[in-house]
Amino acid sequence: MAKSPVRLRCPQCGGESLWSADNKYRPFCSERCKLIDLGAWASEAYRVPVQESADPLSEPPPAE
Repeated sequence: MAKSPVRLRCPQCGGESLWSADNKYRPFCSERCKLIDLGAWASEAYRVPVQESADPLSEPPPAE
């Protein structure tokens, strides 16, 4: 018995998307949604959080 593909929400538009090898845009529902998401990353609308540290140039070099 073949498994039916998992149905999930498209992270961009909220529409239905299939998680299967046949959906080349997964997890998105379409090329349009995939490109909108890529554009948001490229324009820095999305950011990966980082913890800011002190200026690395002001720290002394590590002891050997």
